[in-house]
Amino acid sequence: MEKQFLNAKDIQELMQVKQTKSYQVIRKVNEKLEAEGFLVLRGRVSARAVYEYFGLEKQEDNK
Repeated sequence: MEKQFLNAKDIQELMQVKQTKSYQVIRKVNEKLEAEGFLVLRGRVSARAVYEYFGLEKQEDNK
């Protein structure tokens, strides 16, 4: 099952950034979501929102 929410470690792996930057990404995306009226969780961010915000495409697992 695919994660619906990402934490700082997930962002680090996805974007190849350090921990500090991953928390900045979470804050930035959560601020955008909150401004749009969504409920956000501190330290976690919607995976869909991250992919949309950065224009990323999810890679399919070949299992």
